[in-house]
Amino acid sequence: MMQMEAKSINILAPETWPFALESLPEDAWLVGGAVRDALLNRKSQNLDFDFVVRARSVETARQMAKYYHAGFVVLDAERKIARVVFDWGTVDFAKQEGVSLTTDLQRRDYRMNAIAYNPRTREFADPLQGREDIQQRLIRMVSPTNLADDPLRLLRAYRQAAQLGFTIEPHTRGAIRQLAPMLGKVAAERVRTELSYILESENGAPMVQAAGEDGLLNSWFPTATNKDWALVVNIDTAASQLAEIYPPLAAELHRDLSSELKISGYLPIAKLTCLVAQQPKIAEAQLQRLKYSRAEINAVLRVLRGWERLSPHVGAKHSGGQSLGKTDNVKTGMLRPDEDKPVSSMSVREMYFLFQEVGPMFPAFAAIAVATGVPGNSLAELVTRYLNPKDVVAHPVALVTGKELMAALPVPSGPQIGRLLEEINIAVGEGKITTPSEALQFAAQLLDIVG
Repeated sequence: MMQMEAKSINILAPETWPFALESLPEDAWLVGGAVRDALLNRKSQNLDFDFVVRARSVETARQMAKYYHAGFVVLDAERKIARVVFDWGTVDFAKQEGVSLTTDLQRRDYRMNAIAYNPRTREFADPLQGREDIQQRLIRMVSPTNLADDPLRLLRAYRQAAQLGFTIEPHTRGAIRQLAPMLGKVAAERVRTELSYILESENGAPMVQAAGEDGLLNSWFPTATNKDWALVVNIDTAASQLAEIYPPLAAELHRDLSSELKISGYLPIAKLTCLVAQQPKIAEAQLQRLKYSRAEINAVLRVLRGWERLSPHVGAKHSGGQSLGKTDNVKTGMLRPDEDKPVSSMSVREMYFLFQEVGPMFPAFAAIAVATGVPGNSLAELVTRYLNPKDVVAHPVALVTGKELMAALPVPSGPQIGRLLEEINIAVGEGKITTPSEALQFAAQLLDIVG
């Protein structure tokens, strides 16, 4: 423990901080995640400091913000918690709860988070032996009452287990199972934030499965079963298989899409898709209830609708069929494709409409398909088309516009124009036409059929 503390003291040295020690009251103690992460020698891109003071917590935060020209916000007026917002991170100040620092620490969620550090004396206050849990990489509750006081703490255990590589101590996990229904009463935004952290974590899939099997997510995903929780774990395996078979797809699967598509990435969306109902309308309602963004909801719906297009070609021999995870051997990826309707039997028309449904979410769709048992090799034509930006089936480019159709043919504005444009795109994919003039001739021949 001494070696671990020596390293952490260097990390917590005030001279390395982007604000002066003199900005803090004499009685300020650093608590929570910053202390835990320092003991783990774990660094973060954005600093996140939480200080406990005996009095004037809001005033202290306001003064620091004013001195450093930083942002200031009161997080909880009743409990006197305020935040200073810097470019490099945040500094929170909270009024000490109870008559002493020990009392304050005893009200926290897990022992590893109930450690305080005095930046002036360089000493730790650890009345609950949280450092022992850190050394053993265990998440152990302070008490069931503390968890019940804020039920979001229940899900937070699984998030921190995923991020830190810790194990939830059995007695603690048992208490979480008993308290699990309480998570349904927590504000949706808070639940979604914690769940998103887990889904986006490199090691998060097993923790999603554990949280689901322990009943934590039943209120939010009532249609999910144990096979659906297990399917989340399969997504990572499927991504590895796809990356091995199609190396150009590897970078796509792990790309940050926050700027481009306003979602975190393909794999978190694929995992989220495993949790919702397979019926798009029900899935949309579930995600709306959790306050997911429109971009995230649309991404999941694209994957589900793509699955609807693919499902007639796979899995006709498995039992059930109500949801993505309803397979007999989901953990080993043993869903058996229908030999009479393999993926390779898809026509250009079917592939065109599949790509229209999934759009830019094809990598997430492919991960779902392989996770449910579709052989990765059977997706070869679909993957090849997606990876080729010039492929006219996956990435169609219109030979003519709707206005050009209306100018050349006796077709009024309306749905019929859209159907004609679709048929032209499909004909291009089939190699039947290649020029705008051929497209107009083709449309003229179709008028009786399409009309």
